[in-house]
Amino acid sequence: MEQTLATGSTLSIDNQTRSRDRFVPGQPDMWVFVLFEGLTFGAYFIVYMLYRMGNPELFLRSQERLNPDFGVANTLILLTSSWFMARCVRAARHADYRAALVNVSLTVFCGLLFVGAKVLEWSLKVHQGIVFSTNEFFWFYYFLTAIHVLHVLIGFVVLAVVIYQLSSPERRSQEIVETGATYWHMVDFLWVVIFALIYVMR
Repeated sequence: MEQTLATGSTLSIDNQTRSRDRFVPGQPDMWVFVLFEGLTFGAYFIVYMLYRMGNPELFLRSQERLNPDFGVANTLILLTSSWFMARCVRAARHADYRAALVNVSLTVFCGLLFVGAKVLEWSLKVHQGIVFSTNEFFWFYYFLTAIHVLHVLIGFVVLAVVIYQLSSPERRSQEIVETGATYWHMVDFLWVVIFALIYVMR
């Protein structure tokens, strides 16, 4: 009898463990969107690499005209924003909604810093006479960074939904919070790849 109970208890624990292992945070639709965006940006990155291999000297000379400090600063800002978003999710899981709201608000602040820094970088480049049509490298520089900023702006809408959900006990949904976090982490990951390709790779 005791052995049967012990076996049943073990199976129950194993089932709970497998259930946790299968758990995917957020809504499945968001993960489908993340996969689609990953494939889309992956195609952009492949095209960039093909152009780069076709004219490596032009790309190297053009990269030297970028200010790596902007790239590093933007990367640190977005990594910090992801840290705040992770803290938001953790706080929400523990029903500490005040802390969750503070952390998601800090995530928005970091996003605003990122957009501001990117607009400043673009304006400095234009002032130097470096525009989209300057050469093939700057096609990709402006296109990839601009489409990423567009995703950050969409991210502000997503984070606004998270804040709206957290602000009232009647609307609080852990699934919505984690869905918003999934989107924001995707945006941050895409920037890390863009940073590596545009600013770092030689």
